[in-house]
Amino acid sequence: MRCQHCGTTDSKVVDSRPSEDGRQIRRRRECEHCGWRFSTIEVSKDQPLIVIKRDKSSEPFDREKLLRGLLTATVKRGVPLAVLEELITNVETELNNLPRREVSTKKLGDIVLEYLRDIDDVAYIRFASVYKDFKDIDEFQNALKGM
Repeated sequence: MRCQHCGTTDSKVVDSRPSEDGRQIRRRRECEHCGWRFSTIEVSKDQPLIVIKRDKSSEPFDREKLLRGLLTATVKRGVPLAVLEELITNVETELNNLPRREVSTKKLGDIVLEYLRDIDDVAYIRFASVYKDFKDIDEFQNALKGM
């Protein structure tokens, strides 16, 4: 790291602290030439998570898009926004723990449904009906029986 005071690149780390979310590290450094102390922030550059759609096209994972779908499924169900945000965080964590950076919409939908089942049965069925694209009432009834 280049010292902001004298411009040399010789510095030592005096202190390191992770951020609350664990995605950044704040390092306190000291220039070995002039003794100036300064802070740096290191950020991990992860590859984005890619969602592969049914038509084989792909797009980056979008928290907001998933939230919109969940809000539609939970409309008038009294599910707090904080619960949906936590659900999305759990889904995102699970996706980030997968060995590949690409995930199908089927896998994504299955993971969401696992969490949604424990939150609200009606929202589960609403989300499943769109995600699984039920063709008739029999498929809908089979989903109800599967609960």
